[in-house]
This record gives sequence, C-alpha cells and structure tokens, in this order.
Amino acid sequence: MPVPSSPDRDHVSSYLRQWENLENYQLQEKSLSLLFGKLCPSNSTLEQILLKVSSLNDFYSTNIYDTYTVARHIRDMNIETRLGSGDLSLVKDMAMVKIGDKTRNLYSFASKYCSHHYPDRYPIYDSYVDKMLWHYSGADKFASFRRRELKHYEKFVEIIAKFQRYYKLDQFSLRQIDIFLWRAGKESFPNSYPSGKNGTKSNVTN
Repeated sequence: MPVPSSPDRDHVSSYLRQWENLENYQLQEKSLSLLFGKLCPSNSTLEQILLKVSSLNDFYSTNIYDTYTVARHIRDMNIETRLGSGDLSLVKDMAMVKIGDKTRNLYSFASKYCSHHYPDRYPIYDSYVDKMLWHYSGADKFASFRRRELKHYEKFVEIIAKFQRYYKLDQFSLRQIDIFLWRAGKESFPNSYPSGKNGTKSNVTN
C-alpha cells in the first residue's frame, strides 16, 4: 500500500482527474445532484425525503435498515432553515435516530445528506477521510487534535479548513477536498472485508 504523499495542487488534481474518469461514481453523483437539487428538494415532504434517504443508503451502503424511520425523523426536525444557513450542529442532531428501542448514531449518513444539499458548506465524514486526516496530522502536524474529535462535526469542519489552509489548497472547493481525501484514503488505507465481500461500496462508516 502506498504511503500518502503530502498534498499539493498537482497531487490533489491528479486524484480529481482519476475521479472524473470513474463513470460509475460520476453517474452516481449526477443522479444524486438531480435528486437533491431538482426532483426532491423538499425536506418537509416525507415522500421526497424517503427517496433521498433510500438513494444515499443504496449508493453509499450506509446500512440503514429502516429508511422510513430515518426519513420521518428528518421531516419532523423541520431542517430547512438550519440547513440553508449552514448550521453545523444540524449534522449531530440529524445523526441521532431512535430506531425501535435503540438510538443509532448515523453520523456519516447525516453528513452526506446535508452535503448533497450544500456540498460547499457540509463536508462528508467517512472512514477514509478520517484515516487521511489522522495520517496527515501525524506526518506533517497540520493541526493538533484528538482522533475522536473527528466524530464531532463542528470540530471536523474546523480540521478540514485547517488542512486546506496548511497545504495551500484554497483553489479547490470543499467538495473537491472531500473527493481527494476519500480517493487517497481508499488507496492508502483500504478496508479489509470477509471472504466473498468485494467492498466496492461498503467503504463508509456511520
């Protein structure tokens, strides 16, 4: 497995070019952009929310086994004002969903849901991004933080901003930084799967 190189403009650009050549991911992202931006922009209509939750669950394999309960939870939160204003605390509140007699923390899913509405306000948290940020904090000391702080969304966004400033990557959008960290993390820190499971999309932790 390759050791991640310190990112610069050319390094990040090379990963973005790789991303642009992956037809399956490109079609997935275009489909989600169409769904969130034009076909189902509402977060007060249960049918539209359910379509978005189900699509994210399928494309990203987020292991939500009760999409209806999650969709109802989002509807009942009345999120439009908070989402549109870039309220980062929304991610934590959306993530905590009571399903049956247990409360699940759907942290990665919640970041994805918000991000697909406003990709340059809400970066996506997943296991590969976590691994890359932790690696670079140790290798280059771009920021000082405890690893568990990546699971606190406001702190996570702050760390992403420090990463972008430290490596002088301001020419890239937040979504492009997301993609770079995910692609580089997938290459450098691949997850292990049991025999018979290819792991093509099950690469994200909640």
